[in-house]
Amino acid sequence: MTLYTYDKDEAGKSNCYDKCAANWPPLKADANAKAEGEWTIVDRTDGTRMWAYEGKPLYTFIKDKKAGDVTGEGVGGVWHIAKAD
Repeated sequence: MTLYTYDKDEAGKSNCYDKCAANWPPLKADANAKAEGEWTIVDRTDGTRMWAYEGKPLYTFIKDKKAGDVTGEGVGGVWHIAKAD
């Protein structure tokens, strides 16, 4: 599935919770997951962990139904397909 970044996040910190996270599920990291290279782990305030790339937390979009869907691009002007810089 397509991964997205959220402009309102800070480096290494997610600001998407509650209804936001219901529509934009965080890319969950298992408890034993280890950061490697540009892939890091963000500890969320709800006690879960999620993946980030180059410090940007990563999300999927509930309206993307199959691989290759990119319906979240540009939503609200703050959601963007994740890209390596």
